[in-house]
Amino acid sequence: MASTSDFRNGLTIVWNGELWSIIEFQHVKPGKGGAFVRTKLRNVRTGRVNDNTFRAGEKIETARVERHAHQFLYEDDFGLHFMNTDSYEQIAIPLALVPSRDYIKEGAVIDVLIYAETGEPLATELPKTVELAVVETDPGLKGDTATGGSKPARLESGATVNVPLFINEGDVIRVNIESGEYLTRVSSS
Repeated sequence: MASTSDFRNGLTIVWNGELWSIIEFQHVKPGKGGAFVRTKLRNVRTGRVNDNTFRAGEKIETARVERHAHQFLYEDDFGLHFMNTDSYEQIAIPLALVPSRDYIKEGAVIDVLIYAETGEPLATELPKTVELAVVETDPGLKGDTATGGSKPARLESGATVNVPLFINEGDVIRVNIESGEYLTRVSSS
C-alpha cells in the first residue's frame, strides 16, 4: 500500500479493480478545506484515460509491474511472439499492445511490462529511435542534396518513411518511431 504522497508518473496502481498507470498528478492545497491530489490515469489494459481526485494521504494499492527485455521472433494469427532474453521463455503478445509494430524488425529487443502477480503482459516499450536498412526506394541522382525534396523509402521492417533524395537502397537510417520521421543516415551502402 502506498499513499498519495508516493505518487509519481508511471506508477501503476489498482483502482476500482483495474490496473491504472499515473500519467500526471498535482498536489493541491486550497486555502479552504483539505488537500487533495488531482490525477490523470491511463487504464493499462484498455488505454482509456480518466481524471480522478484523491484525498491527501489516502491509501492506494500499488501493482508490481516488472520490465523484461524480450527479443522479437515472428508474427502470426496469435500476435507477435517474443522471447525473454534471460529465461528464453516465449510469449505471444496481441498486436494491440505493440504500438509501433511497423518499426520492429526480426531480432529486435524491446521491453515488455509484465504484471508480476499474474504474469500477464501489459504493454511494450520501444526505444524512441531505431536504425533500419532501406530495402526499396528510387535511386539517388547526382546533385541531390540534403536540403530539398524527399521521396518514400520502404524499410526492412516493412514501414515506409519519407527520406531525403540522397538516400539509396542499402543505406541504414535512424527513424523516430513516435513521429515516423527520418532523422539521419547512419551508414551508406
